[in-house]
Amino acid sequence: MAQVLEFKLPDLGEGLTEAEIVRWLVEVGDVVVIDQPVVEVETAKAMVEVPCPYGGVVTARFGEEGTELPVGAPLLTVAVGAPEGSETSGPASPGAASSGPAGAGGGAAADGSSPSSGSAAPEPSDGSGNVLVGYGTGAPAARRRRIRPGGLTSARGSAAGGMSAHGSAHGSAHGSAPGPVHGSATSVPAPAPASIPAPAPAVTAPVVDGVERGQPDAADRQGPVAVVSPLVRRLARQHDIDLRRLAGSGPDGLILRADVDAAISRAEETARAATRTAAGAAVASAAASHASPVLAGAGASTAPAAERIPLRGVRGAVADKLSRSRSEIPDATCWVDADATELMAVRAAMNAATGPSAGPKVSVLALLARICTAALARFPELNSTVDTEAREIVRLPGAHLGFAAQTERGLVVPVVRDAHTRNAESIGAEIARLTELARTGKLSPSQLTGGTFTLNNYGVFGVDGSTPIINHPEAAMLGVGRIMPKPWVHNGELAVRQVVQLSLTFDHRVCDGGTAGGFLRYVADCVEQPAVLLRSV
Repeated sequence: MAQVLEFKLPDLGEGLTEAEIVRWLVEVGDVVVIDQPVVEVETAKAMVEVPCPYGGVVTARFGEEGTELPVGAPLLTVAVGAPEGSETSGPASPGAASSGPAGAGGGAAADGSSPSSGSAAPEPSDGSGNVLVGYGTGAPAARRRRIRPGGLTSARGSAAGGMSAHGSAHGSAHGSAPGPVHGSATSVPAPAPASIPAPAPAVTAPVVDGVERGQPDAADRQGPVAVVSPLVRRLARQHDIDLRRLAGSGPDGLILRADVDAAISRAEETARAATRTAAGAAVASAAASHASPVLAGAGASTAPAAERIPLRGVRGAVADKLSRSRSEIPDATCWVDADATELMAVRAAMNAATGPSAGPKVSVLALLARICTAALARFPELNSTVDTEAREIVRLPGAHLGFAAQTERGLVVPVVRDAHTRNAESIGAEIARLTELARTGKLSPSQLTGGTFTLNNYGVFGVDGSTPIINHPEAAMLGVGRIMPKPWVHNGELAVRQVVQLSLTFDHRVCDGGTAGGFLRYVADCVEQPAVLLRSV
């Protein structure tokens, strides 16, 4: 008999507690190999393809595309250990040898003896080692399916194949009936040889939030409800939706999250209509009492319903992090205008010297990043973090420079590792590489964490200034506005120069205004006179 193993959403690292299913890469009935990607999920950090640590046949999937699952929730189940041809359209002849290893397909052993119904299921394979942060497939512990008391009767008594968690009968592996339905909890194996009574099939029901999949909860015990996902049940309970009154749009009438969302929308529209009716009646009553025809139609006009957008994924992670920054960090901002004419001239000279075939051009952001690493070396207070529990300021040994990048999925902050050891060309090349990964949604969680200082170039949006919010748990962020021609006093005369506004938001716990002002002034001096940077190296 094949062993059905349950693969749960693994810990993706960096404190992530949930992920949203973006796209399934396998279907029920597909054969998968160890570490084959089976689902693409979106976390608060990045898009990740999750590989399965088991090899076998996919028997069930849990969660529709767009569903959020917590870490540890079941993703899918895989039947492991069943050799080809172990399931047949009819019972085997008495005493006939199994087509696979003894006990693997439920047939007789090589010596003609029958396998015991209480024998342990075959152990899963050893796997292939770590394939994700905090998740490995090496040496998994042996797992057995839990037997539900009062389980299903023999497969011969209902249908010659299997039964889903909702009681839908399916044919045998070679019959006309299809395989397991999406979301079903288990798949019942083929019947035993005719000479041996077939035991009642073991049914596995994953448990999430204390509710066993396939079992109705307290809200709907009066009748059967075709719903598997505990998230759908929870959503229905939160909005007082009676699942027994819904007709599911999924396979075999399965109630999906979209069905519950539609019911919620209908309930809200009904409530709004009732409110409008009550308001209209009140206005009409007031109009009648005052004999004023003007008020009679006041309740007829209604405002459009507000749109509600869930805070989840990247947008939710940004909201949480910025809220935490504002609530924990006593920040302050200072700013200064700087003449960037010489910096732009140096950039043009560097790109002209490299030639058209020398690779990517040096960007302004790369030059500013190099200036920041030099400034952090002179003012290490701003390359630190605060340990609130120990009440200590932790000065960090290296500068890992984050930079804000706007993508279709929202704002992300990739990190240039060891920026203090790189020159402007190296920093520019790494920024270009990480920016491309950000645009395609392929940044890994490790490339989005571990920064010690952030550079935010909001000038690309055509704005001059801003007061940045610190990227928690860092201690400072430098904001850069647009560089544009402005009147400027240069060498005692009024001239048109390329001017930029620089703003520094800093954690007032790590330093005072004198240190922050010194840092910002040094950055402005390097922008106005790049030779200052050369003298400080």
